[in-house]
Amino acid sequence: MRCVILLGCFLLCMPALAIPLPPAFNITDGAPMSPAKLTIHAWPSEARVGDVIVLNGTVSGIRTIAVYLYVTNPDLDPRGVALENLNIAAGRGLFTTAPVKMSDGTWSYEWDTSIIAGNLKPGTYSVYVVASPLDRLRFNPQETAVAEISFAPAERPAAESPVPPWIPVIALVIAGILCSIVARRE
Repeated sequence: MRCVILLGCFLLCMPALAIPLPPAFNITDGAPMSPAKLTIHAWPSEARVGDVIVLNGTVSGIRTIAVYLYVTNPDLDPRGVALENLNIAAGRGLFTTAPVKMSDGTWSYEWDTSIIAGNLKPGTYSVYVVASPLDRLRFNPQETAVAEISFAPAERPAAESPVPPWIPVIALVIAGILCSIVARRE
């Protein structure tokens, strides 16, 4: 019985599959939609590991509430990885997203490289923005943009000066005085 139902559904749907689809139309005004176009800018494009990088850009030709970001480098997964976690490949349910302002199609994201999972090493990285949540090996080239960022090693904090040797001595003297005061009151 199941085979008959499946065969019937297939025969009913098959003619519809052979009908060519018209080009995409914009629902709001009926005009053909322009191809999707994305832009991305990274500032600064030369930074130190641990800096905050401002990523921003525009989306046109499609209406979307968010764009998807991922980063690539020869030391990372070739599919790309999320900006917050360099250990997990993009496309496995983990993407960095940036909301798109519907009024003008702009988006912005601050990438704080001091608080990411994984090891961001000095080198050149490519940050991709895509309109669909697809990794680098499956994305549509017309719906993507790339920015290059070069990272130098993190700045080393200034060496802390050791505590002067007389401070612990003074602390012990004060602690001794306080202990003797407390012992006298009892």
